[in-house]
Amino acid sequence: MPEARSAFRLPAASNLRRLALRVRDLEAAVSFYADRLGMPVSGRDGGRVALAPAGGAFALDLVHAPLAPVRPHPSIGLYHFALLLPDRASLAAVIRRLLEARWPLDGASDHGVSEALYLRDPEGNGIELYRDRPRETWSTSSAGIEMMTGPLDVAGLLAEAQEAGPLSAQARLGHIHLHVGDLAEGEHFYAGVLGLDVTQRSYPGALFLSVGGYHHHVGLNTWAQGRRAPDGATGLIEYAWAIPAGALAQLRRHLRDRGVPFEDTGAGIAVTDPAGIGIDLREA
Repeated sequence: MPEARSAFRLPAASNLRRLALRVRDLEAAVSFYADRLGMPVSGRDGGRVALAPAGGAFALDLVHAPLAPVRPHPSIGLYHFALLLPDRASLAAVIRRLLEARWPLDGASDHGVSEALYLRDPEGNGIELYRDRPRETWSTSSAGIEMMTGPLDVAGLLAEAQEAGPLSAQARLGHIHLHVGDLAEGEHFYAGVLGLDVTQRSYPGALFLSVGGYHHHVGLNTWAQGRRAPDGATGLIEYAWAIPAGALAQLRRHLRDRGVPFEDTGAGIAVTDPAGIGIDLREA
């Protein structure tokens, strides 16, 4: 049964701002993100390296754990994180950069609402690079925003940029897609606890949620068939939302009313989703 609407809804102006990955080979990961993808290093603190596009719309933290168990793929946790490019030309430019470096791509799809290409970093973390079509062109039905998976016109996309280029300075963290053990449990948490809205539930084995009418900020799927990674394995540790001023107090009351455990970090609130992924929420 669909999760009943909560009194608290994550505000429409909320957006994803950061994610942290646990990696065994820190320098190989930094080389990929900085040199292959073209995302500059913005800071180092011991075994933690931060990278961010020049525009600063999001940050990626790489956390060095050389003895961490290798996360099997697929398993509960990260399916992919998705970097949203501002236009078709900037998507084409960074794809050309990867192709020139002979970095393998896993696939390419036209989702109706967006055009996307898929790859993995050196430790197997899934990445989607995509651009959105204008919102006014998105199809909707009684089931929600209509998304599909069709063939992408890769040649037409690449024609938008004749030269390779780094990740756009205006790139953003568009969405997070997770393998979960149970969709109903995931919906209970993401819709009922965090206050996202379900945008599509008709895709086999998957559920999509968002704020502000976006096609999805969070995707959930059961395609890993319940397979779990060892504790402390490589991969996604946590990700973060920036939420509008005033929303944090409302969320704190909402979590207390529902008996949901959380940590008051001083800068914001930290919760853990059913897959064991940490979620940090701070006011923008």
